[in-house]
Amino acid sequence: MSLRSLWDVPAPAKLNLFLHVVGRRSDGYHLLQSVFVLIDWADTLHLELRDDGKLARHDLGAALPDDDLCLRAARLLQSESGVSLGADISIDKQVPWGAGMGGGSSDAASTLLALNRLWKLDWPLSRLLPLGLKLGADVPFFLGGRNAWVEGIGERLTPVELPPQWLAVVKPAASIATQAIFTNPLLVRDTNAAILAGFPADETKLETLVGSERVTLKEITQGFGRNDLQPPAEAHSEEVAQAARLLERRFGNSRMTGSGSAVFARAGRIEGAESLPTATLPTDLPAGWAGRMCRSLELHPLAGWASS
Repeated sequence: MSLRSLWDVPAPAKLNLFLHVVGRRSDGYHLLQSVFVLIDWADTLHLELRDDGKLARHDLGAALPDDDLCLRAARLLQSESGVSLGADISIDKQVPWGAGMGGGSSDAASTLLALNRLWKLDWPLSRLLPLGLKLGADVPFFLGGRNAWVEGIGERLTPVELPPQWLAVVKPAASIATQAIFTNPLLVRDTNAAILAGFPADETKLETLVGSERVTLKEITQGFGRNDLQPPAEAHSEEVAQAARLLERRFGNSRMTGSGSAVFARAGRIEGAESLPTATLPTDLPAGWAGRMCRSLELHPLAGWASS
């Protein structure tokens, strides 16, 4: 019996444990260093096969833009593969948008992985990754399925193993356009690049990395670095600074993720099924804010859906 649908396909969000802007390419794209960690705050997709070649998206919750990344991902895979099939894609949107949590990119990656199965393409990851990069710099990370040390514009990924941890996440009502952050004069664009201890430096980058700081994964999980995008984001929206102060008071640390506006705090390691965070989120968040105690994920739920 042929596969006609895929239900409850997860699309988890991510957090940037730190985010440094280390330079800028000649084409204007900023060069970044970061560690991305998957969390269990996720959207859910349902996909049903269509034989007429049409692609349609159905919003089960809040309405998404008419031409979102899911549809763009589906069209790109359809065009590149030459398949004559289509799909109905239903989305239960739970991850806030405009948050710096990669929700749209994750939806696109899960769409590619699911349609690769539903359309029986059986493309390996090596064929899907270039499509992901065409859609957005964060999409390859979600396709890769592992927490990762991230460099370049987001396309160079080194899988890393991080200890499971609790992460308190708060998304203020405000959403911030990425362009507003990267054009802000407060943005630092020359943070010294770091070298991940245990991984040899690429010889083509040695000049850039001379004198660079070596950092361990333990230091990263304990709060290494900063988010260079946070000062311009806080200047753009007082709510980001307010969320950071709230988490700092509650957990003793806070940091914005991505280009904002979501802020997170480390809330303790997960030592087993009965593990609890060091504190809980306030129950009286301002109107329009969203918050959740999240578990980090060791693997993307769809890891292995495409062969290496």
